[in-house]
Amino acid sequence: MSRSGVRRVTWRALRARRRALAGLGGWSLVESLPALLAGYLVARAVDEGFLAGRPLNGLAWLGLLAVAVLVGAAATGRTYRSLGAVVEPFRDEVAAQVVRGALGDATRAGGRPDSAAVTRLTHQMEIVRDTFAGLLMVTRGFLFSAGAALLGLLALAPVVAALAAVPLVAGLGVFVAALPAMVTHQRTYVRAGEQLGQSAATALAGHRDVLACGAQTRVTAEVARWVSAQAAAERMLARMAAIRSLSLGIGGWLPLLVLMVAAPWLVERGLTAGAVLGALIYVSTGLQPALHTLVQGLGGGLRYVVTLENILRTYPVSDDQPPPAPAERTPHRRPPTGPAGRSPTVEVRGLTFAYGPRARPVVRNFSLTLADRDHLAVVGPSGAGKSTLAALIAGLVAPQAGTVHLAGAPVAAVDPVGLAGLRVLVPQEAYVFTGSLADNLRYLRPDADEHTLEVALDALGARPLAARLGGLGAPVTPALLSAGERQLVAAVRAWLAPAPLVLLDEATCHLDPALEATVEAAFARRPGSLVVIAHRISSALRADRVLVLDGDEPLLGTHEQLMARSTTYRMLVGCWDDPAVPVRATSARPG
Repeated sequence: MSRSGVRRVTWRALRARRRALAGLGGWSLVESLPALLAGYLVARAVDEGFLAGRPLNGLAWLGLLAVAVLVGAAATGRTYRSLGAVVEPFRDEVAAQVVRGALGDATRAGGRPDSAAVTRLTHQMEIVRDTFAGLLMVTRGFLFSAGAALLGLLALAPVVAALAAVPLVAGLGVFVAALPAMVTHQRTYVRAGEQLGQSAATALAGHRDVLACGAQTRVTAEVARWVSAQAAAERMLARMAAIRSLSLGIGGWLPLLVLMVAAPWLVERGLTAGAVLGALIYVSTGLQPALHTLVQGLGGGLRYVVTLENILRTYPVSDDQPPPAPAERTPHRRPPTGPAGRSPTVEVRGLTFAYGPRARPVVRNFSLTLADRDHLAVVGPSGAGKSTLAALIAGLVAPQAGTVHLAGAPVAAVDPVGLAGLRVLVPQEAYVFTGSLADNLRYLRPDADEHTLEVALDALGARPLAARLGGLGAPVTPALLSAGERQLVAAVRAWLAPAPLVLLDEATCHLDPALEATVEAAFARRPGSLVVIAHRISSALRADRVLVLDGDEPLLGTHEQLMARSTTYRMLVGCWDDPAVPVRATSARPG
């Protein structure tokens, strides 16, 4: 997105908070009272008080100035409150856009995590927030302070205002002329920093491969190249600071010099000593600080333009639509099941997937259909592709060929929010967050009442765990739960979800065999289809059908059929010789 895009986003954010901006402007007007009155009141105090031999009159005029200073100080605190009402919501909107974009890229079919997203969300977002606030403050400060000082100078003598305004405008002109170059160098600096972070992260993540391949010199040189690029960009930014100093010298200090040189001439034209002193006060306490704040603030504000441009270039925001509101979780309505048969929940056709262009496919031309209430177990040695198949069905990995349909919808065409309503994938490392037990269980079904949660706890054998924690309202600290307890909480959460498909990828491996049987039996009774990546062979014995992956042609069938047809399955079961030997459920692991 170009700088015009940054302007549109910024302008839209300001328009959306017109009320807060009006409050900021009102309090800024009050805050500028000392700048407006300082020179005039000092001139009156000198001319009509101290030089006229009436010190009480002079003190009275200075007392009015003290009152104006107190009023301005009180207004300063209110300006920061109004500033927060503008800046914080804008920061939240941009942060939400980064999160949505990063999660969308990471979870879409074929997507990859953005390793620079954390930098954008932390360091770069803080730059955007701070510099946006700084730009607002320095801009309104310059407009109100410099405007008040110029009005005061006009009130004293128009010729004095003209003498001060000419070098002020010249200094501003020098600064504005240098702005494009400053933006360019700031953009180079930000991108060099991001590339350095990404290069260093890649090198650290693959340090073992780097050592194994003997590529230390090459990788170090690549990182060093970006270190040098960032250092060169910083040096150029330092040179740009000299231009800002030149602008300040012309616009801030030159007016003082001009007024001091012209003081005798001004007095000859009838300007009083108090007016000359007041003019110097307007320049030194009004115009000069306002220009200094503007130049330094806008110089730092270049970071705002470049950083926000970088964020919007990666995660663009629509110009004609506001940022999308968080999607509501609504129960997924499955196609009705008629008397003629059960509706297919999963339809896999011609699925082929490999982890590289020359790698052996994990699955090749694979097809599978699961109807409502189907219970499938997937077994095979470690590395056979069981978890990969689960990820393909869940839409987390895009196949090289073939299609996957869930409840009639093509996975490749469904967004992440829609997929969340079609399937639940529970991995081996269960996710539990800090909060109440009820909040954890309602994560995929926010509308579940307490009775529904109680039924789920009983169905999956989680009542003892809930009692130990202290009930549904008890706080849950993930670090204090065992691996099996975290898996049990995740299982109850998935059982409550409205999705028609549940995939358990070794999601009960830390449970004891009896509790694992209870959990799988509860899922088997649940409406929808169940796919279990088996950790124990007993899971396969409880399933309606078993899929065996062993590196060759996948085999699908019942336990009895596979005992007769699959050597791999017989080995997993623990029967190496006679396929006719009856097998009882055991806790042996399939790999």
